[in-house]
Amino acid sequence: MQLTTQALMVQGTTSDAGKSVLTAGLCRVLARKGIQVAPFKSQNMALNSAVTKDGGEIGRAQAVQAQAACIEPTVHMNPVLLKPNTDVGAQIIVQGKAIADMDAIGYNGYKKVVMGPIMESFGILQDEYQTVIIEGAGSPAEINLRENDVANMGFAENADVPVIIIADIDRGGVFAHLYGTLALLSESEQARVIGFVINRFRGDIKLLESGLDWLEDKTGKPVLGVLPYLHGLMLEAEDAINVQQVEAADEQLNVVVPILTRVSNHTDFDPLRMHPQVNLQFVGKGQQIPPTDLIIIPGTKSVRSDLAFLREQGWDKQIERHLRLGGKVMGICGGYQMLGENIADPDGIEGDAGTSQGLGYLQTSTILAPEKQLKQTVGTLQLPEQPAVPVRGYEIHAGITSGIKANAPVQLQDGPDGQLGIDNQVFGTYLHGIFEQTEACNAILSWAGLEATQTPDFDLIREQGIDRVADTLEEYMKLDKLWPEWADKFTK
Repeated sequence: MQLTTQALMVQGTTSDAGKSVLTAGLCRVLARKGIQVAPFKSQNMALNSAVTKDGGEIGRAQAVQAQAACIEPTVHMNPVLLKPNTDVGAQIIVQGKAIADMDAIGYNGYKKVVMGPIMESFGILQDEYQTVIIEGAGSPAEINLRENDVANMGFAENADVPVIIIADIDRGGVFAHLYGTLALLSESEQARVIGFVINRFRGDIKLLESGLDWLEDKTGKPVLGVLPYLHGLMLEAEDAINVQQVEAADEQLNVVVPILTRVSNHTDFDPLRMHPQVNLQFVGKGQQIPPTDLIIIPGTKSVRSDLAFLREQGWDKQIERHLRLGGKVMGICGGYQMLGENIADPDGIEGDAGTSQGLGYLQTSTILAPEKQLKQTVGTLQLPEQPAVPVRGYEIHAGITSGIKANAPVQLQDGPDGQLGIDNQVFGTYLHGIFEQTEACNAILSWAGLEATQTPDFDLIREQGIDRVADTLEEYMKLDKLWPEWADKFTK
């Protein structure tokens, strides 16, 4: 495969091998060298999404990668986003807009159709930037998904781009993962692979050298880098829930988030994970909600079915008891809808048509509609006995919620948002990302009972995380081998 500066694809031996982080790090490395770079992921399956300035929806990982590249995210960075709404089906979003719900079999045939928009978006980025760093999905060696593939080697072959493969040594079996993945590719696909990256290594590199020599001898492919395990790295996960927390302060607020079956945008809680004054706990199926100060009901792709799931777990009764004892409850997006009086889905947007009775803590009613509300927004947040503070975030929801708007706690540029209820013990809002601003996060934690709040700068933490990855790549990867034309930029 002829090396090129125009594009590079990062594929992995497994999910969570480190593709998203490596892509973000490479984007930041190139941006720091003055090279115009954009991220790209042809197909992403995730319930964590972001909204672009023009009202399109993309995977959240691509928005973070755009930040790493020091550019504004666009829908062309993730032209196909699949948002699962059942175990066998998903909402299909193409170039930022939802077009249909399909089951897995139906979408497998539809891949031939979406390759057109995928290549169109990739071409637009190639025209606008010097290079594009492409992230694959899952593994290219998933035999059952090879037909009509648009996410890994199917895209790489169509776009004619070189590929590097990353594997996570911390899981074990790294040589089998890399050798086996390469062996399962076709000859033309194998020729496209220009090298390997080993991720999350702990220990003395000398103990690994004989294995590296064996791998290079057996495959004829170079190992382009062995990346160390970055302890305490705080970057948003693409889909899996990250429970890692920073070191705790002496005084803490206890926060519990019940995990719903189709929980979406759980990255909302990353600032709380990184907050030394917050003890954040995720509660899953079959678990009780422990004594806590604040319960936050998250967003979900399937509001009515997840409301039924919440009741099946007995969480509704536990929330009721929590409120009787003086605790606070917050709902974000779908969680906000659940806190109201009812949720109607007359057109069967998220499942069977019908109406569900809400938890009844807010005087609101929601009707699910085909047209999604997608927007970035700014405004102010004012909670009881507090001054108004600036807030920004984004909205992604199918519902239209009506109810009392007087004294809404969130005043946005296009109108009021959210509601308070039950003697100000309950707070609902559509605003994702509300904890990312220091003042807004301080206000909510103070409302929930934390005194002397000291919220860290989340934007700074994210930037430091991206820079830490980029520094690591510059130290441990042979970047001059990836881009010979820019080799002078990577001299150490």
